[in-house]
Amino acid sequence: MIANLKPYPAIKDSGIEWLGEVPEHWRVVPNRALFDEIKDRDYPDEQMLSVTIKHGVILQTDLLEGTSKKDSSNLDRSHYKLIQPGDIAYNKMRAWQGAVGVSDFRGIISPAYVVQRPRPGGYSRYFHHLFRMASFAKEAERWSYGITSDMWSLRPEHFKLIYSCLPPLPEQAAIVCYLDYMDKRIRKYIRARQKLIKLLEEQKQAIIHRAVTRGLNPDVPLKPSGVEWLCDMPEHWEVLRIKQATQILRGKFTHRPRNDPSLYDGPYPFIQTGEVARATKNITDYRQTLNERGLAVSKMFPAGTLVMTIAANIGDVAILDFEACFPDSIVGFVPQNKIVRDYLYYLLIAMKPELLRVAPVNTQGNLNVDRIGSQRIVLPPVKEQQDIIHYIEGQTYKLNITIEHTRREIELLREYRTRLIADVVTGKLDVRAAVTDSSEEDDGSKALDENEQFEIKEDIEVIRS
Repeated sequence: MIANLKPYPAIKDSGIEWLGEVPEHWRVVPNRALFDEIKDRDYPDEQMLSVTIKHGVILQTDLLEGTSKKDSSNLDRSHYKLIQPGDIAYNKMRAWQGAVGVSDFRGIISPAYVVQRPRPGGYSRYFHHLFRMASFAKEAERWSYGITSDMWSLRPEHFKLIYSCLPPLPEQAAIVCYLDYMDKRIRKYIRARQKLIKLLEEQKQAIIHRAVTRGLNPDVPLKPSGVEWLCDMPEHWEVLRIKQATQILRGKFTHRPRNDPSLYDGPYPFIQTGEVARATKNITDYRQTLNERGLAVSKMFPAGTLVMTIAANIGDVAILDFEACFPDSIVGFVPQNKIVRDYLYYLLIAMKPELLRVAPVNTQGNLNVDRIGSQRIVLPPVKEQQDIIHYIEGQTYKLNITIEHTRREIELLREYRTRLIADVVTGKLDVRAAVTDSSEEDDGSKALDENEQFEIKEDIEVIRS
């Protein structure tokens, strides 16, 4: 683990900002000495590959699986480039965002992508880790050209001018071996924590669903609700449509491209769908801001608005603690008259399976305001809503703490993996002795034992410090 690794005994200044110091015996050379650009074409029947920011080079079928997106490649694929296993490919327009990686497949990729083949002495999987570092993305950005960020392009002639570090070939292989071994252990631990979160969320969902659909009195007389996702309800409750109980706000973001930097870094908080999903209940901070230009193409919601995602992670809800702008993938609810905001929050959590059911699959599962507003909800008297809120919050308090703590553990593990890769591939840590130890361990197929989990938790503490 990272706490047990030592630095190399002798280091030197690489003279390259994105690399920093490297071991003294490593070479630092321009990419033109390490790679040959490959332009093999006229293989139209090969399988299509894609170069992604998140995963590097993957099968296009895997990229499109589970989405409504279609193959957008040109019917005439004779100009598409052939890529072989072990080749490095990058998206010229997205290299500065991390769209680069080694291919495990033979196939063809867009003519807009660049294929580089390592020369003898270079191990492609080592370069995969090196070029997927955030510092390389920054270096790629420095060498990219274009009028706006959406047009920036890392041309092959400029890629060749970037300097990279080159350990001896056996050391490159040792680095890859170590990182693959550690990645298996980290992924297993993350999967275990994700499974725990899922179980806790299911328990929380059951508590909420029971309380907001039946109330707290088990002996209350019931009547048919007439609501599609609910059978019976207390007979003194009423049924309303969401649009009758709330004012519905629709987020907006009309500018294209959305990543235009001229819209950002101003005084107005801007909340994306992922931040709604991450919130335990309230959105208390933000990561992005808009300036006056960004505000003009977006929509500001008032503090206290209940917000819900209607695309991507449909049905995630949170309460906004401050004024903020939202994109069109989010709607807001301002409760009116008979409904307490926090009761509506828990009611929408209980309704999430129904919202997923009614979302049209032919539009990537998006909901619209009319469809949401027409959904019927059950509504107890205000005093009973308040009692239900207090009950749910008492019953789910410890669950929420455990879920939040576990999510933070996962975040730290991902930070740890990113830091570990960067430190190892640039020679800040020496893994040569560790590879011998790790090769004697299991192949990663078994669950983590208690000692392994303890070691990983120790390393999380290293990151925290």
